[in-house]
Amino acid sequence: MSQLLALSISVAVLGAVWAYLALGPLAPYVLVWAGFITAGCFFAAGGDNNALIKTLTGIIYGAIVGWITLLVIVKVPMPALGTFWPALVVGVFVFFLVIVASIEQLSVVPANVYGFAMVVAYTLSSGKLAAVTTVGAANPVVLVILSAIAGVILGYLMGQFAGVLKAK
Repeated sequence: MSQLLALSISVAVLGAVWAYLALGPLAPYVLVWAGFITAGCFFAAGGDNNALIKTLTGIIYGAIVGWITLLVIVKVPMPALGTFWPALVVGVFVFFLVIVASIEQLSVVPANVYGFAMVVAYTLSSGKLAAVTTVGAANPVVLVILSAIAGVILGYLMGQFAGVLKAK
């Protein structure tokens, strides 16, 4: 079996399992789309053990930077600046997504950016800005990090299963 066919089957089967779990029994704890983004990032980063570490580290780092960004925007309001204030805060904090790329575990800049984007996008699109100060799975950063852990495991398993299928 070709590598492409093996990977396609693996992604289809395990993607369906992930969707079932994330939309069903794990729904309060993970986001189906965040898991898929993380799995895709894992493959884009090389799909090996190093990619697993770099993807997970980068997405968690980016998620935390995104969360801190939201905390600053919420806790240090500057109404006189209008939308310039959140834009400025975002600009300052996204700098830290890239400047850390000389650190090996944070060298996959897209992972850093995806983590940031997932927290900020989910928080703002779902109206969960007040939840950034809560403890537990209701906090967008916790939800994204749990999803990223599951997603990088998903990507790893997809790669392993594809290897088994290719060998047959």
